[in-house]
Amino acid sequence: MLLMLLWRRQPIGIALFFGALFGAIVNGDGVPVRQLVEGAFTYFDPLLIIFTALVFMRVIQENGALGALAAQIVRNLGGKPALLLIVVTVFIMFPAMLTGISTTSVLTTGAIMAAPLIALGMPPVNVAALIMMVSIMGMIAPPINLIAMLIGQGVDMPFIGFEGPLAALAFPLAFLSAFALGYRRLKRGSGTAALNGLPEPAVEIPRWRLYLPLILVLVLMSAVRLFPAVVPDVGIPLIFAVGAAVGLVTGNRVNLLRAAYRALLTALPVLTMLAGIGMFLQIMTLNGVRGLLVVSVLGLPAALTFAGMFVSLPVFGGVSAFASGMVFGIPFLLALLGRNEIVVCAGISLLAGLGDALPPSAIGARFAAQAAGDVSYMAVIKKSVPLLVISALAALAMVYWAKPLGFLTP
Repeated sequence: MLLMLLWRRQPIGIALFFGALFGAIVNGDGVPVRQLVEGAFTYFDPLLIIFTALVFMRVIQENGALGALAAQIVRNLGGKPALLLIVVTVFIMFPAMLTGISTTSVLTTGAIMAAPLIALGMPPVNVAALIMMVSIMGMIAPPINLIAMLIGQGVDMPFIGFEGPLAALAFPLAFLSAFALGYRRLKRGSGTAALNGLPEPAVEIPRWRLYLPLILVLVLMSAVRLFPAVVPDVGIPLIFAVGAAVGLVTGNRVNLLRAAYRALLTALPVLTMLAGIGMFLQIMTLNGVRGLLVVSVLGLPAALTFAGMFVSLPVFGGVSAFASGMVFGIPFLLALLGRNEIVVCAGISLLAGLGDALPPSAIGARFAAQAAGDVSYMAVIKKSVPLLVISALAALAMVYWAKPLGFLTP
């Protein structure tokens, strides 16, 4: 039922809901309203994080902070390709690092940097592939990795101690992708031509004031983790809400209601998908399919377990990276108990996250192709195949050597 609806190009969240409903009816449970409602609210915390983070990103985009930062990067580093790529990589990753969703980077910082990178000599298909790969790595990088958080919720494992393994995976692969796609293509010019079209504040505003919301959010997030005995954990959604409130008065005037509405439109596909995943998994638990899947994976030989991870997680991630992590990631994590579970979960999250670059949804590739201009998303995927394979092998290696890599965790 789920595959049929996806084939008919129904939204993933709607397809998951009807798939769950169909599974309950076939199993003889009728329409289990209570189970569906409980499932829809399973991931209420991630839903709040996503919405507040996107409101924050929309505010600092409309108040001119993101555009000013991009212009400053190009102006100062346009003639230094290596340093430019390092800074641009982190800049593009930033929204996905805060939200746990790759498309937030593609649609904000990625879209902002596409034209300057093309003006500096990179072919549009390379720019689109760079934006896609770097955004996926931003989704995997700390401090927020929603896939790992969802898998952890499924096995009652708190999202603590993931910073080291996630950073060890995401940042090297992001820099590798950026240099492989861009270094030999960038012109060593002044970068002045690339400034055309970059949105900057309408009036001259001190940089420290313009960047204050970004600094505040980073400081609060870091303080909660570094000084837990002194700084109370007020919650990530509240931190983003405070950052958005400060952003309203530090740059261009921003209409909060309009910014929140646009953020909701951007977030709605992901929010409905997470609600659909919750309902789908709730019904899978009710009719025993989830238990059967776990038992089947636990019974696999070690070689088949790793081969299954390498194939099933990215392929099903082409439908939804989050659904892949929940449906397949949890059984694989349970099958590999005894290794360092945090490191294993980090590797699994990357394997599932690579699905954003794969059909049928290929959501990262599609949006990156749009950001770079008139580029075919299939051409973007083809350009990225070697990097996708390298990333999958790196994730699999982290899972395989999870025990010796345990030093990455606290």
